[in-house]
Amino acid sequence: MHTDPMIPIFVSTIFFIVMLIILMRRFKQPHVVVYLLAGVILGPHVLELITDTEIMNRAGSLGVVLLLFFIGMESSPKRLAQNWFISIFGTLLQIAISIGAIALLGKFLDWPFSRIIFLGFVISLSSTAVVLKLLEDWKELDTKVGQDVLRILLVQDLLVVPMVIILEMLGGGIPNITLLAVQTVGGAAILLLATWLVSIEELHIPWIHHLEKDHEMQLFIALGTCFGMAMITSSLGLSAPLGAFVGGMIVSTARQTHWVHQSLSSFRTVFMAIFFVSVGMMINLNFLFEYYVQIALLVVAAILTNTLINAGILKTLGTPWNAGLYGGSLLSQIGEFSFVLAALGMHVGIINQTEYQITISVISITLIASPMWIELIKYLTNMHETELKPL
Repeated sequence: MHTDPMIPIFVSTIFFIVMLIILMRRFKQPHVVVYLLAGVILGPHVLELITDTEIMNRAGSLGVVLLLFFIGMESSPKRLAQNWFISIFGTLLQIAISIGAIALLGKFLDWPFSRIIFLGFVISLSSTAVVLKLLEDWKELDTKVGQDVLRILLVQDLLVVPMVIILEMLGGGIPNITLLAVQTVGGAAILLLATWLVSIEELHIPWIHHLEKDHEMQLFIALGTCFGMAMITSSLGLSAPLGAFVGGMIVSTARQTHWVHQSLSSFRTVFMAIFFVSVGMMINLNFLFEYYVQIALLVVAAILTNTLINAGILKTLGTPWNAGLYGGSLLSQIGEFSFVLAALGMHVGIINQTEYQITISVISITLIASPMWIELIKYLTNMHETELKPL
């Protein structure tokens, strides 16, 4: 009997992840680290068990969309609306300081202005996927620190679009006026929708009670809401995960839809695992060993710089120092949208192929290292349960 060649790969991957989870539990590491390491080991640069990076990346992007949808469902629109001006100001200040830190380094290394802006943008974006997954696993999303970090991550996601436009201009490209207008209108529409959700107590959907016992219909309605909103924001030139988050807010406001969480939970787990595995697959160990000094220095510099800058911003905005430092450590890694900026930077000629590979390696390693760094800072700052109580 003929066996589909994908079945042995699928089974081997599952058992490898299970064994790695058992091993990493001894070191009290979250599942995020397991998935990232699995991607490194099983990927095209080590065991070559999983080699189709494009399919993995596409499937993994669905995991990020589902994660933001769940976060939107579990977030209170009214609570998120609090201190939005402070969050926006703080995020813009954090990006400016990041660019300033890169400019100081660039002065000694004689970097052009375009590269300074590019690297400042890259390191200023934190990982929505990693941070929110950790906060969910540790039951800290509903704490003050968790809500502050969530607001900053959402503002960062919104700022990816202008970052892309600026980098295209620095690379000599001419802005697409039509696309820019669509993005502006789309962003305004999303903000108006979010404002409306904040202003109402509950969203009533007349026919929704008919789905209480139809589990198959529940599944498709939930998927349609999540990916429908993601598709709308993507078509407007905005972030797909941002649209999924707003879709989650709609579900959260329509309180009859409690069944959505149960319907999509398994999908979220699988696709989030695929996302982190796909990130691990990007790490080329041969390239890493060749440029280990530069990469190691950049990883340490990025994590320390992001931690201190974000801790300082949170402290300035009124967060106690220990909570601010913990929040800074949560935002210490370089995020998944920086992969997009890195590819764009190479495409428009701001960096070359080698510099692109170094950038990709640094981003990936900060994602792997950040959970351990966060736990260390959490221990050193003595963040007990009293400081991490739900709001």
